Amino acid sequence: MPANLILERKLRDKQARRAQIIGAARRVAELEGWPSVTVRRLSDEISYSQPVLYAHFGSREGILTAVAIEGFREIGLALEKARKRVKRGNTVESVAAAYLEFAASSPALYEVMFSLNLNVPFGASATPSELRFAFSQLLELFPGQSSKAEVLAELFWASLHGVAELRRTKRFPRGRQKERVRVLVELFSFPG
Repeated sequence: MPANLILERKLRDKQARRAQIIGAARRVAELEGWPSVTVRRLSDEISYSQPVLYAHFGSREGILTAVAIEGFREIGLALEKARKRVKRGNTVESVAAAYLEFAASSPALYEVMFSLNLNVPFGASATPSELRFAFSQLLELFPGQSSKAEVLAELFWASLHGVAELRRTKRFPRGRQKERVRVLVELFSFPG
């Protein structure tokens, strides 16, 4: 077998193992929470030795960071889809609904992205492309606000995150969710 085919197969196998480890971490976290996601537990879940997991990620935090980055890729795609599907209507409202739906439908993933103390840089030169892509979907909501677009996107994101977290922790009554979103959208909707 030619050397390049062997290298390609090894790379595919490595990527498949990595995806399997990330998938197992997500499943365990959704069922039992992030404290249950340990290297030993994942090793048992997927029948790979602990050294294999360490070879891929270096540490438990490395695994959680990889899950968080995958989550940012997913939320970025969800926000992009919400933004692009609006023909008539309010793009800000569509993106807000997609964000809050993502947070509600994937609570463990959302938690690892935003609430666990991971070393994932935000707003820095080392920020992963997946985070930059997700944030760019919020920036796209404020095209006519060039000098303030980044701050507006940050404040919109902070507002959505606050609503998502307060809802997740049951500090906001469910009954006013539509009204909250409507008023938030009004605050961040600017004439074209």
